[in-house]
Amino acid sequence: MKVAVCVKQIPDPADPGEIDPNTKTLKRDAKLILDESDSYGVEMALQLVGDDGEVVLVSMVPNNERNGLNNALAMGADSAILISDDALSGCDALGTAKVLAAAIKTVNADLVLSATESSDGYTGTVPEQVAELLGLPSVTFAKEVNVDGGNVSVKRQTEDGYDEVTCPLPALVSVTAGVVEPRYPSFKGIMAAKSKPVEELGLSDLGIEASSVGWAGGGQEIVSIDPAPAREAGEIVEDEGEGHERILAFLQELKVI
Repeated sequence: MKVAVCVKQIPDPADPGEIDPNTKTLKRDAKLILDESDSYGVEMALQLVGDDGEVVLVSMVPNNERNGLNNALAMGADSAILISDDALSGCDALGTAKVLAAAIKTVNADLVLSATESSDGYTGTVPEQVAELLGLPSVTFAKEVNVDGGNVSVKRQTEDGYDEVTCPLPALVSVTAGVVEPRYPSFKGIMAAKSKPVEELGLSDLGIEASSVGWAGGGQEIVSIDPAPAREAGEIVEDEGEGHERILAFLQELKVI
């Protein structure tokens, strides 16, 4: 079985860097790391294929950055496809999905895994858009994934528990953080990652017009970015036997009761 895993390389949340004053977007010219949410998809893929399959990573990134990708390869993935092109700057969710879908087509995977959403975007739409572009069934919020023959069975997380969903392969499944516990790359894995094949592609290699992605294709403009307002100090009430009345009045003011 061959599994393709979508992985995103993002600025370190502990030190995200600066905002570009021209585009109003986060600069991505420093070292990037593997999005933690994607490590669950990588681990899930490794457990599903065991010793008899293949795990291929697919990542879209500026400047041919490999740091985060190398971490996923060190976990045990077999190879990777890295898409990097100056025209991808400013890509929105749909533009990203177009690029990932085109790259995944070249893999001919039995199963595609992704995180539910990225830690620096939080749109939560890319997996479903990729599935639609590939013409694949999509199962979201997977807390458990099993493959049996030509089908994938998923326990899909819900507010009330989980749904049991089965669909034929090939399919795309987005996994939650609770699906597995990602392994730490071993020293042997880190050394082996240096020699694993990474295919670098541009938009022309994927047959995608530059005008359909990035700032040109997204048709969007970020006007401004403002910091979130500081949280105001709460009111301190000394309870002298009438604290419950103050609570009731406060809830009534909020129209909770």
